[in-house]
Amino acid sequence: MVMGDNATLTSAKKAKQDEFYTQYADIQTEMNAYLEYNSSVFKGATVLLPCDDPEWSNFTRYFAENFSALGLKKLISTSYSPAAKTAKYGSLFEYAASQDDATPKNERGKIFVLDHDVTGDGKVNFEDIKWTYLKGDGDFRSDEVRKLRDEADIIITNPPFSLFREFLAWIMEADKKFSIIGNRNAITYKEVFPLIKANRIWLDNPFVRGAGYFKSSMEVDKSLSYYNSHDYREGFIRVPGVRWFTNLEHGRRHQPLQLMSMADNVKYSRHKEVKGIGYQKYDNYDAIEVPFTDAIPSDYDGIMGVPISFLDKYCPEQFELVGCSDNGAVDEKYKLPHFKLHNEPYIMGQKIYKRIFISWRK
Repeated sequence: MVMGDNATLTSAKKAKQDEFYTQYADIQTEMNAYLEYNSSVFKGATVLLPCDDPEWSNFTRYFAENFSALGLKKLISTSYSPAAKTAKYGSLFEYAASQDDATPKNERGKIFVLDHDVTGDGKVNFEDIKWTYLKGDGDFRSDEVRKLRDEADIIITNPPFSLFREFLAWIMEADKKFSIIGNRNAITYKEVFPLIKANRIWLDNPFVRGAGYFKSSMEVDKSLSYYNSHDYREGFIRVPGVRWFTNLEHGRRHQPLQLMSMADNVKYSRHKEVKGIGYQKYDNYDAIEVPFTDAIPSDYDGIMGVPISFLDKYCPEQFELVGCSDNGAVDEKYKLPHFKLHNEPYIMGQKIYKRIFISWRK
C-alpha cells in the first residue's frame, strides 16, 4: 500500500507520535550537499540542534564526530523534558546520578555542549560533550532556548512535524541559517510559500524514493496507517514526501532544466496526459496545466500550473514563482472572473490537486 503524503503525519499527529529520529546517512548526505558547494560553510560556526534528543540523536553524533573536520566553534544540543521517552535502542550517554539530584529531572530539558577537548586526548569529539539540565522544559519557544537560538549561527534539526510552521517562524524571526526536515506539503502553507517565492528559503534533497525512514523512541501503535505500509521496517517509521528546507546554498538549485518545446512535448512526451493531446487551460486561472515537471514547455510565455514536486528541480535563475493555488497566494490578474470560492484549480469542472504557478524568467 502506498500512502499519500498526509496519511503518516496525520496518524502520527493524532497519536502524539510525530517525533522521529533521522538516520545518520540522511544527515550526512544533506550536509555533504552544502559542503560540496562551500567547503567552509560550517567553519567557525556555532551550530544549534534544538528539538533534539542528544542521547540518541544522529544529528548530535554527526556534528560531534565531525567537529574538527567541519571547523566548528561550538555545538549545542537541547532536549525536551518529556524525554521520559525511553528509547528502546538505548542512550548514548551515561547519566551522572549526582548531577542536580534535588530537581525533578523529568520536568526539565537538557543541554549538551561541545566546544573543546575535555578528555585531553588532543581531539574534540563525542567524548568531550558536557551536559547539564536546563532550568525549564527545553521547549524551543522558551526564553532559555531562544537565547541559544540567538547565539547560534546555524540551526539544524528534525522538528516535530506538527510544529513545523511555528518552528520555521521561530528561526526566521532570528534571521538564522538553517536546515530542517519537513513534509513537502508545507511548501503551500501560507506561512511558507511566500518565503520560497521571495528566495529566502528553498528545498534540497528529497529522501530516497520519496520517503524517509525515522527511528521512534515511542512504541508504535500498530493500528496507525504507517504501521501497515508494505514498506514498514521494524523499529522505523516510514514518512512519505519529506524534504529538507533550508537557506544554506547548494549547487542543485542552480542547475537549469533541459526541456522540450510545446510542439515537441505534444509529439514526443512520455506522458499520455500530454502526448498527442497538448495542454489544457484551467477553468478559474489564466494558466495552462502542466502535470509533470519534465513536460514544462520551453517556449510558452504565459503562466503554467505545475505539481508542487517541481520545487525539487526549481532553478531561480530559470523560473519565476508566480503563486500557489493552495493558499490563494496568486495575483488577482491571474484569476478568471468566474473564480471559485476555493483556490484549487479546476479543469472542465474537475478539481486538480494543488499547483505552484510559474513562468519563465525573462
